Parts: sequence; C-alpha cells; structure tokens
Amino acid sequence: MATTAKKATPSNVCCAADGGRSAAAVAGVRREAASASASAVDWSVPSAIAEDQQDKKAAAMASVIRPEPSSNAATKGIQVMPRAQTVHPLDPLSAAEISVAVATVRAAGATPEVRDGMRFIEVVLLEPDKHVVALADAYFFSPFQPSLLPRTKGGLEIPSKLPPRRARLVVYNKKSNETSIWIVELTEVHATTRGGHHRGKVISSTVVLDVQPPMDAVEYAECEAVVKDYPPFIEAMKKRGIDDMDLVMVDPWCVGYHRESDSPSRRLAKPLIFCRTESDCPLENGYARPVEGIHVLVDMQNMVVIEFEDRKFVPLPPADPLRNYTPGETRGGVDRSDVKPLQIVQPEGPSFRVKGRYVEWQKWNFRVGFTPREGLVIHSVAYVDGSRGRRPIAHRLSFVEMVVPYGDPNDPHYRKNAFDAGEDGLGRNAHSLKKGCDCLGYIKYFDAHFTNFTGGVETTENCVCLHEEDYGILWKHQDWRTGLAEVRRSRRLTVSFICTVANYEYGFYWHFYQDGKIEAEVKLTGILSLGALQQGESRKYGTTIAPGLYAPVHQHFFVARMDMAVDCKPGEAHNQVVEVNVKVEEPGKDNVHNNAFYAEETLLRSELEAMRDCDPFSARHWIIRNTRTVNRNGQLTGYKLVPGSNCLPLAGPEAKFMRRAAFLKHNLWVTQYKKGEDFPGGEFPNQNPRVGEGLASYVKQNRSLEEADIVLWYVFGITHVPRLEDWPVMPVERIGFMLQPHGFFNCSPAVDVPPNACETDAKENDVKDNGGAKPIPSVEKNPIQEEISLPILIAERVIKSAKEAESFKPENNDLATQVTQLSLHLRAPHDRFHLRPPNPPSHRRSQKSLDRALALSRKCKQKKTNVLRYVLSITTTTDFKKVGNLLGSSSADVH
Repeated sequence: MATTAKKATPSNVCCAADGGRSAAAVAGVRREAASASASAVDWSVPSAIAEDQQDKKAAAMASVIRPEPSSNAATKGIQVMPRAQTVHPLDPLSAAEISVAVATVRAAGATPEVRDGMRFIEVVLLEPDKHVVALADAYFFSPFQPSLLPRTKGGLEIPSKLPPRRARLVVYNKKSNETSIWIVELTEVHATTRGGHHRGKVISSTVVLDVQPPMDAVEYAECEAVVKDYPPFIEAMKKRGIDDMDLVMVDPWCVGYHRESDSPSRRLAKPLIFCRTESDCPLENGYARPVEGIHVLVDMQNMVVIEFEDRKFVPLPPADPLRNYTPGETRGGVDRSDVKPLQIVQPEGPSFRVKGRYVEWQKWNFRVGFTPREGLVIHSVAYVDGSRGRRPIAHRLSFVEMVVPYGDPNDPHYRKNAFDAGEDGLGRNAHSLKKGCDCLGYIKYFDAHFTNFTGGVETTENCVCLHEEDYGILWKHQDWRTGLAEVRRSRRLTVSFICTVANYEYGFYWHFYQDGKIEAEVKLTGILSLGALQQGESRKYGTTIAPGLYAPVHQHFFVARMDMAVDCKPGEAHNQVVEVNVKVEEPGKDNVHNNAFYAEETLLRSELEAMRDCDPFSARHWIIRNTRTVNRNGQLTGYKLVPGSNCLPLAGPEAKFMRRAAFLKHNLWVTQYKKGEDFPGGEFPNQNPRVGEGLASYVKQNRSLEEADIVLWYVFGITHVPRLEDWPVMPVERIGFMLQPHGFFNCSPAVDVPPNACETDAKENDVKDNGGAKPIPSVEKNPIQEEISLPILIAERVIKSAKEAESFKPENNDLATQVTQLSLHLRAPHDRFHLRPPNPPSHRRSQKSLDRALALSRKCKQKKTNVLRYVLSITTTTDFKKVGNLLGSSSADVH
C-alpha cells in the first residue's frame, strides 16, 4: 500500500532477480536461471550437493571458467585481458540497461494488441550464479582475490570478459489480465545511449497462471480518480457533509484473499477512505478523519467500481486540534526554543572507501544492491582478518517480506493485513533521503533506477545512505591498583533506506561494527491507521486517540533472508546451524550449591527440525558454523544469530491472512540454498489462493542441513498497542537482531582499535538556571597530580609494543633486557611520587632514572633494530623531557 501522492512518484531500483520456477511454487521465481537457447552460453552452475564435493567443484568451474578463443592464449595461468570490465555482475541494472530490456520485450510482443497492453511491474537484474560472482571478484573487480576460486590441476584459464548480464522482467498485460516473466540478455547496452538500436536478446518468456503481480503507482492514482468520480460515492460523501472531493483521500489496498471472489482471476483493490479538513496547514493530516461505513471494490484491470454500498452512516470525526505535525505556527503550536545545533564533523573525511558499489570500511567489505521489492540488498559480506585474509560471512542479506495484520474483527479493519513487500514493494516506495535529517555526517548516497508502469525509467536520487556513526563506548577497563584506564569509542558503518507505505514509514538499516558484529534494524514511524467511532462508542480492539478516533491494535512482522557463507568460498557448502539453550543443572552432586547452569547445543539436522521459535527463558540463540574451519582452540568457527524482542502472530489457526503467511508460524526457518526459493510467501502473494506457498512448501523437501549451503530466514515482529503519545506522528520504534562472531576470531577483533585523541583543552560548560551556558571557573591543579601517570603510561606502552613487535623473539635476550630496563626506569618516577610521600632525594633519583631511560632510548635507536625501532616509536625524547621538566619545575609543590 502507498498513498496516492506517493504512488504518483514511486521510488525503486532494479537489482537482484532471477527467472524460472520452483517445483513447489506456481509462480516463477526471481533468481532461477531460465534455460537458454542452444546458441547462448550457459554460465549457470547447479548448486545441488554431491557426495564428492571436490569433483563437483571441478565440474562447476569447468562450466563457469570458459575462455574465449585467443591466438596468444597461454596453456596455463591467467590470460591477458584485452579490456576491463565496467559493471560488476551484482550491480543493479543501470537506466540504459532497463531501457534496453523494456524495448526488447516490447518488440517481442506477438501482436500490436499484446504490445499495447504490456505494463512493466518489475525490471531487475537476474543475479548470476555464485561462481560467476567469484570469478568477477577474483580477477575483474575488487577485492581481486583469486583464492575465491577452487584450485584445479594445471591452473586456470580466465576468460577475457564476463558473461553478458541478464534482466528479469515481470510484465502484466492489462488487456488479457496475464502475468508473464521474461529473461533478456543485455549484449550491447551502450548502443541505446548513443542513439542506436537496442541490442537485447529474449532468452525466455513464460506466462504464469493464477497470479496477480504487485500493484503499481499509476494504478493507485487511477483508482483514486475513479472512486472520487463515482456518483454514488459522491452522494455518500455529501451525506457526511463533504462536497469538495479534493479533500477526499482514497488509499487503495490489495484485497488479500478471504473468499473465492478474491481469486486472481480479477485484479482487485478495496480502498480505505479518509478526508482532510480545510485548513492552512501545508501538510494536512488527512488520516485524522477516516470515513467508515462505505464499501468499495474496484476492478483494477478495467479501472471500474464493481461493488459499492453505503452500509452504515458513521459521522466524520471532529477535526482534532492536535492532528498536524508540521513546524510551529503551521500546526497551531510553538516549537521548543532550547535546542542548540549539534554538528557531526569529519575534517579528514570518512574512514570508508567506495568504488562503484563496492564498499570498504576498516576490515569490512561488501557490495550495495537494490531491488524494487526488497529495497537495500547487501552482497558478498566479508571481514579482512590479518594473516587469514578476507573471510566470507554472508553471500546476500536483505529484508524480503513484511506483513501487518490488524486485530480488529470489524469491517474494514479485519481485511487490513498488507504484505508490503510482495503486494507493493519496499524499494518501489523508497524515497530520496535528506542530508542532515535522515543521515548525519559525511555521507555517500546511491541512486536507484527503476521502471514505471508504462516502461519508462525513473530515478530516485540519494535513495541509499552510507555513513559512519559514533556509538558510545566500545570497550573499557581501569586498573584499580594503578588508576590507569584504557577506553575505546565504538564506531559503526550504517547502510540504510527509508520507504513510505501508505500511512507508515519504515527505515531499514544494516550496521557493521568494529568488533565483527552485524546488526539488522528496522525503525517504524509515521501515522497510525485509524478508525471512526460514533458518539459514546468504544472498542476493546484499539485505543481511543481523540474524540471519535481510535487506533486498532496490530502487529508488524519482518522477514530477513540471510544467505550465509561463514568461512565458505563461493560454491562451498560447509555450514551448519546449531541451536543453543541455557539450562539449569539438576540438583545433585554436580550442583551442590544449586547455582549451576550450562549451554546445551543441538544440531539442526534437517529443514523440518529447523523450524524454531525464540525462547528468552533459555537465552536461545543459533550459531552458523563452518564444519571444516577451526580457531586456535580447535573449535569450529561461526557466527551466532542473537534475537532481539520478538513475538508470534496473535491470531487463530484459521485466520485468513495466515493462508498466505504460514511463514509467520515460526521465528526461524533454515533451508538449503536453492535458486528460486527467494520469498517466504512465494513470489506473488497478492490475491494468492494457495495455502502455505513459499517457506512452508520449501521445507517439506526436508533437505539435510548437517553440511550445506545454508539460508536463514529470521521472522521478527512487534505488537503495537497504540498510545496517545503515538499521535499525531509516531516516535520511532526499533526492532531487529544481531549477527555476532562466535569463535570466528581468536580474540576480540576490536582490541586493535586505536584510542581517540584526548581533548583535554576543551572548555567545560555549566548550564545555569537562566538557560545560559557559561564557563566553569577553573581550579588550579597540581601538575604532579595531573600528569604523574605519564611515565608509567609510557612504560606500559613499551612493554605492550615489545610484545607485539613481529621480530621480537625469545632468542633476542640482549634486546629483551634493554626493553625491561627501559620499562623499569620509566616506572621509577611514578612509583616514588605516587606510592609514597616524595622528598628531594627521591626527586633526584627519579631525575637520574629518567636520564638513564633517555640515554638508553638513544642508544637503542642508534642500533636501528626492528624491535626497538618499533618499541621506541612511542617513547620520544619529548616524552622524557616533558616528565623531567615536570619533576624539576614541581619540586617545591612535591615537597
């Protein structure tokens, strides 16, 4: 669902998609490769797992790495590539590629009538096989990692170019009410931009029976116009005191599937009606006046009202004076005046680097994708782990579906159970982000290209935001004996987009942290979907928000699909999932104090075993492990899925919306990767009459998960019992989950984060009663008390640096002795002044210790040994002199 105003300017982009059909699904599936003609090169590789994995990988690579004829081709090794590749296989389709794909399909229409009736629902990239991605990342694009490819005897012969990109189109024929899926090979896309003819080739086209594709912006706008021009509707509004139809808002909602008359043989919408109040507010909140009692059903194919009934007269709610949310006087209020500017400044620029769609940030790297349905997609997530190199974690991360069921059994609210991704499209409703509000700091934006209903190309600028955020303390410890402390601030890299779906806004975020964590987060805001109450009426299925207005209880469910690859190269299937539950030890000889508890692990061996629910009472979580890679303790490396707050559907087993949303029955599903199994409710949930399509059908195959290419489907939700504080616009609610390293590293990966520069010269402010900010009067401090810890701080750094130096070995006894002496010399001043009352003789001894330390440092630096050059890089002459001058100038204070 989306508002008519929003739908008139939709925002989406084309990226990950495939063709073909799952055996369990009636509808075609996005990333299934269509069978090509005999003349087309087949770059796809079957992903079924054979017993002999090495033979399978060799066979796969034989079909993937197919060199082009070359007169100077070497028999072994890498060929010379005559020209560079410009577009990565996972990059979303460009505007030119979308135009070529649309023109190719339109030209292939059998008759003029067929061509005229074509409406383009979706044009996306047909994502290539994982081996093609590995080939691209090995030799054509960053990270340029040949080790991604499995080794073969005699070396590899690399083709001079990658296979042509392919587009997958979902086309609805408005005249025949048919939905078809087309696969187009994009061979000479540049020709279109130069004014030439398109050079696309149709690989396949398939009519998909008994489905309805997602609704489109143009259809929503036309539906609103049709309803507002319908005479019986105009009369019904006059009965409610509305003569100006410009005040009326018609929000078309898909009908779902509640009875046979909702079958996909007709393309239907059942609008919700709202009415603005005449005012001077530039953004009048029309959702504050719902129109109840009017039943409207629209045939979206022929764009006519086929059912209309004014069933019950419910007066329009009175205009709520608190309904608007625009600034200050425009809403009849006053903005607070005590908010001071808060600026995010990065004077040296960001820590991330972006090349095309490839992002590098500290030790993370990944690719940014986008689709009209899912919105943001994260590809090829990996972490660079020192000498172990680039370690894959996930092949693909995205939010693939969301469902919003309402808990009021009254009409029209019982029908409100939108599948916002499958019926409408999250990416399709994304909008341009505003710097300084949606995102702060140094920002990299990505644009989104997509097709409109008639096949034109539209662009949403600044659709995806990439930026860094300070996130408080990363870690800290203070030694209570010495008073010394080490603290690091946390920073995270955030990739996000925001979409408007009717009255609600949803922000989707992927956060990457310095300690190896990945967080998925959804932020919910926007306006409540309200109902009207008659005078004196109340309903237990909602909250009264204002006179004549109530907000029904409802739930929001989101599904994250995670194609995992923990320590797996493309094509490898070495992952498994373990469930962990914390249990209390039974009283007895092993628990004589009745305090014992332990973590119990259970391997999820098959898909039917892996339908699991959250359990906060046992701290339940799940670990995705690599079955063939271990850490320094010999344990299998892994990442664990840590649930956040969650819930299950508060609906009976016979609830109508559960026919299409069987995937909501469990919080976690695990499947073996298979092309075409992309959406938890199937590809076409709109008016879907089939029960349990999607995940519930996938897992019936009950494939083994003991060592497989694992896909996690995590379902998380929030139950919303509205509050008065949610009106007129809801403050953000957050929900999500975390992927944390679990034995993936040998120690904390965040221990090497450098300390922040201390801002000791910054002025402190004291907020006075009158609201002004004035400097706090400075208090003269004893220099010894303020800086006496400097010598021991240098000493600790010397020891730490010596231990970390790569060439510092036990046999270097002489160097080790010198480092120890240097540390002792540096500790001496601190010990004498800090641990006992100082006196002039101790001051002189301390000064001599510093002189000896300085002389030793000079001597060590003259040797220019690797160890001491590294160690002494943090103990400069200035440091020694600073301490010496401090002791000399402060002797009177010390005494």
